[in-house]
Amino acid sequence: MALLDIQGLKTHFQTDDGWLHAVDGVDISVDSGETVCVVGESGCGKSVTAMTVLKLIPMPPGRIVAGRVMWQGQDLVPLPAEAMQKIRSKEIAIVFQEPMTSLNPVYTVGDQISESVRLHSGYGKKAALEHAIEMLKLVQIPQPERRVHDYPHQFSGGMRQRVMIAMALSCNPRLLIADEPTTALDVTIQAQILELMQELKERMGMSIMLITHAMGVVAEMAQRVVVMYAGKVVEEAPVKPLFARPRHPYTQGLIRSIPRVDKNRHDRGKLETIPGTVPKLISPGEGCRFAPRCKWAVDTCRGITPPLVEIEPGHKVACIRAEEIPA
Repeated sequence: MALLDIQGLKTHFQTDDGWLHAVDGVDISVDSGETVCVVGESGCGKSVTAMTVLKLIPMPPGRIVAGRVMWQGQDLVPLPAEAMQKIRSKEIAIVFQEPMTSLNPVYTVGDQISESVRLHSGYGKKAALEHAIEMLKLVQIPQPERRVHDYPHQFSGGMRQRVMIAMALSCNPRLLIADEPTTALDVTIQAQILELMQELKERMGMSIMLITHAMGVVAEMAQRVVVMYAGKVVEEAPVKPLFARPRHPYTQGLIRSIPRVDKNRHDRGKLETIPGTVPKLISPGEGCRFAPRCKWAVDTCRGITPPLVEIEPGHKVACIRAEEIPA
């Protein structure tokens, strides 16, 4: 049984123009000790999926229309707020994508880490602060005994993200959801944060659901990859088969847009781009949502919504022409 098993999840938002289908029938599972990367362009539904797991979307205007979020065999969708509060941080933790604004500027980082520890572990104020110091040490922040009393504005962007990771891991959760944890950080710091997450995963024996739009991060971190487009999963595979032979045209476009450093200047050629833009998700009709941007699309693609089908062991794709399209 999977640790987390999202089944047919639909999360819609009410707008002045109608219902926006942000997540529209998504299936994602995460096994114990596994790192699953959810990848796709901005606006494809990755973050909304993550926020729905912990029921952090504003309701209204948001609404979970259908589906189940099975956590260790228990469906989280019907749980009341009090029950969800016991699961957040203690069993499932989340690192948000913007370290500059995710911390409360009027409380010290020690106070913010201690809050969840006192809530879920029953520690007193002194014991919780000592635990916060240990967590800062774990995420390699220098002089944790002094920095625990500092405020967020006294930390750099990379250090704030380390504080966010320390806060998320303070109650030793079984699953960490990392929502684009390297956004707004420079390349060197990005590498440090990803390496830190990998080390902590192995040390603490947890699973990671990593949300990103960077295929380079996927290649570095993932064991299994879920590709989302316009609120739906279009491809899922272990990381090596996905990069060796992507079967969905959208996945191929994402991979071919990555700069190559393993080829000389003359063999690299031009970077490919995916024409067009992500479609509006207000009352979308039938048909493949990638069809307007796909060079392989035929009339049938515009009339039939392709199901996610397993074409090889562990490799699923939602494309009626997957067997015809060259990898």
